[in-house]
Formats: sequence, C-alpha cells, structure tokens
Amino acid sequence: MIAAYDAQKSIANLVEQLATLLPGRAQTLATAESCTGGMIAAACTDRAGSSAWFERGFVTYSNAAKQACLDVPEALLTAHGAVSEPVVAAMLEGALAHSPADWAIAVSGVAGPDGGSDDKPVGTVFIGWMARGQRPDVVRYQFEGERAEVRRQSVVAALVGLRERADAQ
Repeated sequence: MIAAYDAQKSIANLVEQLATLLPGRAQTLATAESCTGGMIAAACTDRAGSSAWFERGFVTYSNAAKQACLDVPEALLTAHGAVSEPVVAAMLEGALAHSPADWAIAVSGVAGPDGGSDDKPVGTVFIGWMARGQRPDVVRYQFEGERAEVRRQSVVAALVGLRERADAQ
C-alpha cells in the first residue's frame, strides 16, 4: 500500500535539509514570492533556528510591489506579464540586490481558479533560483489541482530546486 502524499511533511523535510545544508556553507536565503504569497518564507521560518540561514522574504503580489520592492522594470512586466521567465529572473536579481543573502528563490504564477490564458493556463508557475554572482535559473512548471494544491506544489518545487542547486555548488 502506498502512503498518501503529505505536502506539509515533505515541505518540513525539505526545510530540514536546507537548515543543515545552508548554514554548513555559511549561506543564507532570500525569497521573492508572488502567487505563493509568502508560503516559502513561512515554511522556512516555521523551523526554529531558521534565522541562521533565512535572511528575508519579499511578498510582491502586485506588479507595483514587484517594481517598488525588487526593481522589476515596468517595461518587462508590460512586455512579458508578471507570470514569465524574464520577470522571475528580475525578481531574483532584485531579491539579491536588496538583501545580503547568498541565494534567492523567486516565484510567480497563475494559481487559479481564474486568471489563466491559452498561453498561461491555471497552474502555470515560473520558479527561479539564483546564487549571488551567478545567472538566474528559471523553470516553467505546469501544476495540476485547485489553488491550494498549485501553491503547495510550487513551494515543494522551489525548495527541491534550491536544495539541488545549493548541493551542486
């Protein structure tokens, strides 16, 4: 019998791995979140002692917030939309420019139930990772399920992606 998937347990396990990996390398993390609304930051800070490796989180849900907090150019938002690879790359750069963190995670997507289009249906999420001094790495995902499921899957993918990238350095 296969056990049911437990997103919260998986998220807690991923955070636990990062809580060992990042401080072991004297590295810290900043997040720039749109569709997840701070869920990645909350998952990280749910763990006691996270201040040793979690530096700060930016919740930039609106385009105006992306511009004001992360210096995402208005022209980029107009040309590509908030849910796009170039905007998530700019969010990563902004998170690192406005923090002393060594790593950034950024996420923007269409969690639903509305807001999708033919090009970017509900469940489309762009997640990016960037180490200070490196280039942004952004991946497009197509998640399934209701709004809460899309958001949880985004958190898991963001944390897995950071663990893989930080582990590879």
